[in-house]
Amino acid sequence: MNAHAQAATARADAVSLRQVAGRLCPVDYRYAPATFAREPEIRTEILYVVGGLYGNLAAFDALAHMVKHERQPATVVLNGDYHWFDAEAGWFAEVERRAEGYVRLRGNIETEIARGDDIGAGCGCAYPESVGDDVVRRSNDILRDLRATASAMPRTLARLAALPMHRVAAVGALRVGIVHGDAASLAGWGFARDRLDDREFDGWRAEIRRQSKIDVFASTHTCLAALRDYMFPSGRLCVINNGAAGMANFAGSTSGLVTRISTLPSRVAPLYGRKRDGVHIDALALDYDAAAFLERFLARWPAGSAAHQSYYQRIVAGPQHGLALASGAR
Repeated sequence: MNAHAQAATARADAVSLRQVAGRLCPVDYRYAPATFAREPEIRTEILYVVGGLYGNLAAFDALAHMVKHERQPATVVLNGDYHWFDAEAGWFAEVERRAEGYVRLRGNIETEIARGDDIGAGCGCAYPESVGDDVVRRSNDILRDLRATASAMPRTLARLAALPMHRVAAVGALRVGIVHGDAASLAGWGFARDRLDDREFDGWRAEIRRQSKIDVFASTHTCLAALRDYMFPSGRLCVINNGAAGMANFAGSTSGLVTRISTLPSRVAPLYGRKRDGVHIDALALDYDAAAFLERFLARWPAGSAAHQSYYQRIVAGPQHGLALASGAR
């Protein structure tokens, strides 16, 4: 191959990588639904599943306050993407310090921060085609900044790489599968709100219920909240996606959102929920100090930066998403 042909091939490979990065679902993200048909690692009467804190220290504060006022000790699981906006050494280290007090799973963000080599996954979001290329590109840019920030912390990177992708919990009579993405992949979109409403996926849901023996899957990743309940010959399946604990979840609101699954009713009025077999499955607003978070966000991500372009409007005004759509009460 001559020099011109080699250069052309290199350019084509670079273009192909840019097109794939952020949409690729790495092989090591995948697992079989049957892996959940195991003994629970967690047994508790009060379970919080908190996905997408995104480095929001004010949301960490609000979470600690909420859990402190429970009737009895609660188990809190951070199911990934607790890093994101914290692309500064001190900020990143403080997020790690606070996260260490909870049970942690790795999301795609923690996984890709910790990789020693770049496999071309970009942010690891595995974005579907419905997400624009500009959003994908900016997410890849944010991830590069985060990886550069964490590169001077080898022990932290090793801890992130060692975090599990999923856990099984027993709450009352229910088996709960705690994931970042869905029942088959760390970055799966099978628990996205639109797919949860798509009847073409009923066969897949019935099969994961049969294989996993899970009653409730608690997820995050897709960043839009949803709660859905299904009945299949293989059993009843509930899916709850908390959207984001560290960003606004509904139009006109700035609150984060967390999942609480418990045999005891919440002292905080749920935004919506279900009760099944004596267990409450609820979405709770996480009312953090929005002004404090915005101030820190803007200091690191001013107008024109990748994170500002992608997230500023959502942070200050919420996404185009409502409670009725999230709860399935449309």
